[in-house]
Amino acid sequence: MKRIVIFASGSGSNAENIINFFKHTKTAEVTHVLCNNKQAKVFERCKKLKTKCLHFFKEDFYTSDTVLNILKKEADFIILAGFLWRIPQKIVAAFPQKIINIHPALLPKYGGKGMYGMHVHQAVKDNNEIETGITIHYVNENYDEGAVIFQSKTVVHVKDTPATIAGKIQLLEQRYFPEIIQEVILNTHE
Repeated sequence: MKRIVIFASGSGSNAENIINFFKHTKTAEVTHVLCNNKQAKVFERCKKLKTKCLHFFKEDFYTSDTVLNILKKEADFIILAGFLWRIPQKIVAAFPQKIINIHPALLPKYGGKGMYGMHVHQAVKDNNEIETGITIHYVNENYDEGAVIFQSKTVVHVKDTPATIAGKIQLLEQRYFPEIIQEVILNTHE
């Protein structure tokens, strides 16, 4: 049974979906959710799900080894589920090909610093894209540049708004993210 630690910054809908998915498998379990935002709704979700959710500060992540030490003790895989900070090199180095992120666009389009959530959907709309989707990828030391594991597309209609695009993306995230995480875990040979 592999151990997953999820990083989240916001509402935690993807974190909840992943936690619930792995409660019904023998592949892995979510041991902790780590969050950099004290006001994030993910804390409420984790409480209901009886999953440990810990807050951490920027220094714990970038300057000290506080977060790294938690990960070394509690994680085989790290999942970024709406987490907005760039992962420090020391964590990337400690977990090669074991950190997975989901991005709400078809990378390499609409990736990089500042491209998250509605910023992405607005850019897709502003550029009159006819399709968008999700990209599940490995994490390296740069925003959204790790190797692509999986992509799924959806059509963007002329009448779609950033909000309707967000809804389509969330459906893809909920459907595919836990399954792809499980596939990666099952296909990783130590």
